[in-house]
This record gives sequence, C-alpha cells and structure tokens, in this order.
Amino acid sequence: MIKAVLFDLDGTLLDRDQSLQLFVNDQYERLNEFLSHIPKEKYVSRFIQLDKRGYVWKDKVYQQLIDEFNIASITWEALLQDYLNEFKYHCVGFPHIHEILDGLKNRGFALGMITNGYGQFQMDNINALQIEKYFDVILVSEWEGIKKPDPQIFMNALQKLHVAPSESVFIGDHPENDVKAAQYVGMKGIWKKDEEWDNVQADAVIDSFIELPLIIENLNHVKYYT
Repeated sequence: MIKAVLFDLDGTLLDRDQSLQLFVNDQYERLNEFLSHIPKEKYVSRFIQLDKRGYVWKDKVYQQLIDEFNIASITWEALLQDYLNEFKYHCVGFPHIHEILDGLKNRGFALGMITNGYGQFQMDNINALQIEKYFDVILVSEWEGIKKPDPQIFMNALQKLHVAPSESVFIGDHPENDVKAAQYVGMKGIWKKDEEWDNVQADAVIDSFIELPLIIENLNHVKYYT
C-alpha cells in the first residue's frame, strides 16, 4: 500500500526551462546598460546553452559569458547575485500541481520533496510556487550534505515520513538521479517525461500530473476517488 508520495523539484514540479527563459530575458532587459552591446537573442541562447539545464552552477556560466562577450562594466559576481535575487520571481510550475498536491494531501498521503541544489535558493523557488504548505518533508542537498542519487538522501526522507520504501513512490524527470535512484532503495519510480531522454525504465510514466491519481490508484489497487 502506497502511503507516501515524494517529488523532485526542477523539471518535475518547477518548469525550469520556461522559468529560466523568462528570467534570462528579464535580466537582459533590466541590466541592458551593461549588456546592450550583445544581441539579446545571443545572450539568452548562450546562457541557456552554458547552463546545461541546471547542471552547471551559474558562477561558471557568468564567468564564461563575461569572457565570451567582453562584458567589462559589470562583474560575474554581480550577475550571479542578480540571478540569486531575481530567479524566484520567474518560477513557473507545471500544470495541475496545486490540484494534485491538494488532492493527495486531502486523501491522507504523506508528501515529501527531495531536490538537489542550494538550500535557500531552492526554498525561495518552492515558496514562489506556493507549494511548501503541502509537504511534510523537504530535503535540499546542500543542507543534507548529500545529493541524489545517493541512496541515503532518499532514506533520510522516508525515515522522516515514517514510511518504508515499499510504501512510497518518487516522481522525477531524471532517469538516473530520480527514477533509478528511488528504485534502488525499494521505492516505486515514476518518470515525469522529459524530451532529453527516451526509453526510460520506470514503474510508471506521466506526461501530465493529471495522470498521477490513476497511477497511484493502480499501484494501490484501490479507488483514488470516493
């Protein structure tokens, strides 16, 4: 019987691709006096390319941009601080997340989140999505001192939720860090589809969160709706 549902953040609950696109466009406009010698489309596209979907931290991204575009009137540290301060105002969640989280919570499921990243930055983004209230446990890798796919971070979350791995599912977009890592500790791994990968081996696959209730119903062999 599934008692707990755990989620990744970036690319799962947070539409990071759209959020980043919105942020970079806004940063260019706000800091135009320092960046106007660079065509906007070139600045935005190069930032997104260097970011590698969040797997390169922004200090490296901004240092590279400074070098490539000969940005002399603002430092990479200032650009990074702007990112830390402003990204949260551009966070966009995937459709139906509030509806589904609210439904799971009302039906008695324990809810958890495990996300890699910097603690306060990730919490700012979670608060921007207005979803913190749904979760019983939120673990951020910086504050835990370990990150996915380390099995221990999954076990820490399950211990805090007082559930066994066999009583839990994990939903994430990364085949290794989320799906396989969760399965390794004995959880069910549900893959949130991402165009970067295909043929992912998961216990279930969702393209939209509206599909999640039926999947949990099937895993539990009981009716989700009453």
